[in-house]
Amino acid sequence: MSLQPRRIRLKPWLLAQVNSGRFPGLQWAWALETGKYQEGVDSPDPAKWKANLRCALNKSREFKIRFDGTKETPIQPYKIYEICDQPHNGVTDLDIRFLYRGQTAGSLTVSNPQGCRLYSSHLEAMPDQVDLFGPVGLQQVLFPSAAEIPNDKQRLYTESLLGWMDRGLILEIQNQDIYAVRLCQCRVFWSGPNFPEQSPPNPMERERRVEVFNLNNFLQGLILYLKQEAPALPPFEIYFCFGEDWPDQKPKEKKLIFVQVIPVVARILMEMVSGEFSWSLDSIRLQISNPDLKDQTVEQFKEVQRLLQSH
Repeated sequence: MSLQPRRIRLKPWLLAQVNSGRFPGLQWAWALETGKYQEGVDSPDPAKWKANLRCALNKSREFKIRFDGTKETPIQPYKIYEICDQPHNGVTDLDIRFLYRGQTAGSLTVSNPQGCRLYSSHLEAMPDQVDLFGPVGLQQVLFPSAAEIPNDKQRLYTESLLGWMDRGLILEIQNQDIYAVRLCQCRVFWSGPNFPEQSPPNPMERERRVEVFNLNNFLQGLILYLKQEAPALPPFEIYFCFGEDWPDQKPKEKKLIFVQVIPVVARILMEMVSGEFSWSLDSIRLQISNPDLKDQTVEQFKEVQRLLQSH
């Protein structure tokens, strides 16, 4: 009976091998370590081992290629990779992407645990103007300029909409859930995991706090999917459309100003489920004391982990 390949993180394993002093030269031990090659059972295939290791290095976020000798003249038979620190991905981080008629105008990761304000103005939030611009503790995020839009008509309309976004849109984080508050004069429409069961379009009322993402609901949907009790993975992307109806018959690529918001913790969990994120199954078990709301969230994380291990 053949053994199942082990899921091992590449970076710590590779660093341990390099530092061990066991290898005077490069040897292809990754296939042996992961169980994809069993001595005495499988036929040696160094070319395949090399390709698999190179593929793992290219896919990993913990390595960045600095020199590719295969693209040089004459060809150099080696590549150089930089070992990168794993980027900080907090439980409350948000990946935000600005799209102007389907083209990415800018993107960033918001790491402020309180959230952020998306706006377009020379006016800044002040402690004595919370009613106008929201809490000053939020990360202040400017919409990208429309000056680089090549189409004159599109640029004119986009700049016109940005002119009505002085007060902006607040994305507030509370207990890992995300709430949106429209302050700006520009009308805002949205869709996402908490999309209400009503006929579209879906406008946001001004100065009304709306829950657009609930982590516990997402985790529960993920658990049901892993148990094969749900037909699909739960949605986690949130969309905001400024100054135009949404959702409607027009695709998001046709919208003048469109913003995509992704909770980083949800994205990481989805990558785990899809097998795109290498992680160790020998992780530390979380311990529960007196259960509260946060403990319930942790319990759901553990359930997701247990189901992943059983797959």
